Parts: sequence; C-alpha cells; structure tokens
Amino acid sequence: MLKCEQFNKICSALDNCEHYQKFKVYKDKILALGNDSLEKTIAIAVALCLVCAVLVSFSAVALKPLQVHNKALDMKKNILDVAGLLQEGSDIDSAFAEKIEAKIVDLETGDYVEDMNVAEYDQRKAAKDPALSVAIPKNKDIAHIRVKAKFAKVFLVKEAGAIKSIILPVSGYGLWSTLYGFLSVDPDGQTVQSINFYDQAETPGLGGEVVNPDWRALWKGKKIYSETSADMSEPALSLIKGVVDNAKAGSQYQVDGLAGATLTSTGVSNLVKYWMSKEGFAPYLAKVRTDKGV
Repeated sequence: MLKCEQFNKICSALDNCEHYQKFKVYKDKILALGNDSLEKTIAIAVALCLVCAVLVSFSAVALKPLQVHNKALDMKKNILDVAGLLQEGSDIDSAFAEKIEAKIVDLETGDYVEDMNVAEYDQRKAAKDPALSVAIPKNKDIAHIRVKAKFAKVFLVKEAGAIKSIILPVSGYGLWSTLYGFLSVDPDGQTVQSINFYDQAETPGLGGEVVNPDWRALWKGKKIYSETSADMSEPALSLIKGVVDNAKAGSQYQVDGLAGATLTSTGVSNLVKYWMSKEGFAPYLAKVRTDKGV
C-alpha cells in the first residue's frame, strides 16, 4: 500500500512538471514519425544511450561498497599469505583481526606515527598526494617509482603479545609493470620469511613467475644486510642469474633469478634494495633490531 502511494505521488508530480509534459509531447511526435525518419533514428539512439548510461552509473554506485569490501578482503588475504597464516576455508577478517596489527611508520625517522588513522591510510593513494609524498632523486630511484609516500603502513604478526614477523610493503618497476607486494621479515629485521606480489602485469610464464610458490619459497631464510657490515643499512640481498650455490660464501644474500626474465629479476632486486635502504625501511628496521622486535 505504501509503495502504491509513493508511486501515485511520483506520477502526480510528473503530471505537474512542465518539462515532463514537453517531453511527452516530443515523444509522441517522434513515435508518430516513420521508421525511416532520420530524426526518429537519432532520437531513439540518444534515448538508448541515456538509458544505458543511467544503468551503468547506477550499477557502479550500487556495487561500489561491495568492490571496496572485496578489495580490502583481498589485501588482508595477501598479508596473511605472506605471513604464512592463510588457511583454506578460514575466515579472512577474523584471522587478520586476531593475528595482525597495522602500524604507520615515518620512513624518514623510522618511528611509529600514532596520530594518523591506520584503518583509513592508503599508502598508494598517499604517494599521489603532494602533501603526503616526496619526489625521489633520479640517482636514488633504482626502483623507478619516482615518488614515495612519506609514511608506510606495516603489519606486525603477533602471538601471545610477541612479534613473530614484520610485513613491509614494497613496490618497483619490472619489465612491463609496477610490481606491488609484501616482504615478510623476522623480528631481527634481517632475515626474510617470505615475499608476495599481489599486483603485477609481467609476462606469464616468465616475469609472471614472481607469484610462483616454488620461487617464493627460495626467499625463506635469506639475509637482507651483510653481516660483516658495521652499518646495516645497505642491503646485500639480490637476485642472480642461474641457480644459487648454497655451498658458496655469500649465498645467504642471493636468490635464484627468474629464468628468461632478466629485466623483471633486475626490477625485483632493485625494489628490494631500494625499500630496504635508508630511503625505505632501513631506519625502521634499525630501531626494530635495537628494540629486539618489541
């Protein structure tokens, strides 16, 4: 009954609308024209375009909350994956809330920033905001990203109140695309646990193998910084051509390159070196080591 009353009110309002009455007159005129009329053809084509545009716009607006939710859920899934906590059939939101704590880090100082909304901060969007980003000098931009956000969102994996791993966002250009991913490290700020790229468009079967679980497994236990260096701020970790000989000295800083994908391999090496350097997370990881992961 209520819907009928509302419909009647809308019809009554339209009947009293001058523009709607003019539209009705024009509609009747167009429909009375022959099918070979140019004016009728154009009018119907325009009407169809308008209807389609309205439907597409309505669908985009109506589905936006679902798209935002799915995007956030996929991000949580990738973070749980690189943390080694992703289990088939598990509730992503619950697992994330139980095990993961997000923090914002000032990349210049390495300190946590407490007066920013962690849930709403988007590092990729911040990199496009002049107030929240900084241009990278060409001689330091080995990852070829041109600008970076001043603040980064990191994720701490906790168990019984103790940090078990630290997940750092990384990005850099490969062959065809900018690769976005996460690097998971031990609380020592030195030992790699895993790596995961959630957004990339490299060549399938070649550079696209950055998502291959077998290749990702090669990163576990690798060291980021040279243990003989007095200043652990210059990363030594990189990809090499061929297969790493674990019997040789220095193999702890090397990962097998991607076969047939030299430029993608170089891009991955460069993005790791950039984000683990003083330009990226080195100040933060230095404080993590000092505080022993607390």
